[in-house]
Amino acid sequence: MSQTLSDEELMSQVREGVGEMLGTLFDRYHGRLYSYFVRLTGDRALSEDLVQDVFYRILKRRQTYRPGSPFKPWMYQIARNARNDNFRRRPEVEFEEGMAEPVLPPDDLADREQNDLLHRALLRLPEDKREVLLLSRFQDMKYAEIAELLGCEVGTIKTRVFRAMQELRQILTEFEARPQLRPDRGNFYEM
Repeated sequence: MSQTLSDEELMSQVREGVGEMLGTLFDRYHGRLYSYFVRLTGDRALSEDLVQDVFYRILKRRQTYRPGSPFKPWMYQIARNARNDNFRRRPEVEFEEGMAEPVLPPDDLADREQNDLLHRALLRLPEDKREVLLLSRFQDMKYAEIAELLGCEVGTIKTRVFRAMQELRQILTEFEARPQLRPDRGNFYEM
């Protein structure tokens, strides 16, 4: 039954104290949040911790959820806050390009290599550009939801996504022109 409820209906029940509905939301979103954090931070262990922190915060702050309002932007605001709080507490942690492997790599070698290139290119983007691309392209958020999350206009988000895509294409073109910049598969897929 809980599988047929919308995110908003589930969160409204969590807000009213039906804690087991949080498990359904966790099942729906833990993979997406993990992927978001890995691609944003480049750190798999930290990403796992942040996902757990997000769901803890959702439970702790459930009364701040406004029934009927979209769940996803509210959840991603909590995710952004969790990540920002973590980096304020641990400022010595610095991002390194090769820290994390792409999440759920494809089986086909050519697809893996393309995934490696995309992953490496994403990691080279400035964080603000990487975040809008991750939210719009990998987390399937609508521009209006991202605008609400980031506190700006939809047109601003469209411009940011467009510019981020341009820069991503430029980085990928650079990789194609200079093969020595391409990621070494061993860095991503060592067993």
